[in-house]
Amino acid sequence: MATRSLRKRLLRTAMTLAVGGSAFQLSGCDPAVRATLLEGLETTTSSLSTALISAFFLSLEDDPGSDLTTT
Repeated sequence: MATRSLRKRLLRTAMTLAVGGSAFQLSGCDPAVRATLLEGLETTTSSLSTALISAFFLSLEDDPGSDLTTT
């Protein structure tokens, strides 16, 4: 159990450093590079969230092949 907890803490720390570090490093970038990077991140995040939401609602739909009604 301690391994799982340690693994979660390490993963959380790594993600925090990656996200926080990239935000701090952007301040020293060329404005054109920063704008391109942020636009790409925005597009990727939007596409990913759209795909996940679509997959969620598709999973809620009934299977057309299974007819559970009885006559």
